[in-house]
Amino acid sequence: MKKTITKIVALAAVSVALSGCVGSNAVTGYLMKFNLKAVDNRYARGGLNMLLAPAYGLTVAADYLVFNSLEFWTGSNPLTGSPHIFDAKMDTYLDINHHLDKSLTEAPVGPITRTNMIKKGQMQQIDENTIQMDITYQSGERATLIGVRDGEMVTYFIDGEVVAQTSIDELESYAASRA
Repeated sequence: MKKTITKIVALAAVSVALSGCVGSNAVTGYLMKFNLKAVDNRYARGGLNMLLAPAYGLTVAADYLVFNSLEFWTGSNPLTGSPHIFDAKMDTYLDINHHLDKSLTEAPVGPITRTNMIKKGQMQQIDENTIQMDITYQSGERATLIGVRDGEMVTYFIDGEVVAQTSIDELESYAASRA
């Protein structure tokens, strides 16, 4: 009985992992970037590529078995935040999405990474106790972050909703650790 359960779990894990083998291959891409940045000569890059062949084997395995699967099931790559290649909008030979339930046209699991990564933020001081940052996310959405000092505490709001509170001592300690 124990062997049967182990086989079923292993089969389920393999089928889930292999379902996402197509993706952006982010880990392999990072290794390729390293290869390109290491030297400026095409022949040296080719030689380095041959030396890194075992590493490329590991990165492809990591992409196929882990990261591309996560990308497939969540809709975005956990390393880069980029959307899955299968969700790209393009002219297709067959259009079937309009015939399907909406749940079959999107990734079934929410993204593991923050897909709303900040693209741009502009900060301005409103008064001596209030700072405002207008945020533009990579998705194009916008939000307003406001920090309001009240005595020794600072309360943070995003679009009017309280999201955090810190003390001035905590902020000073953080600033000192970053200097």
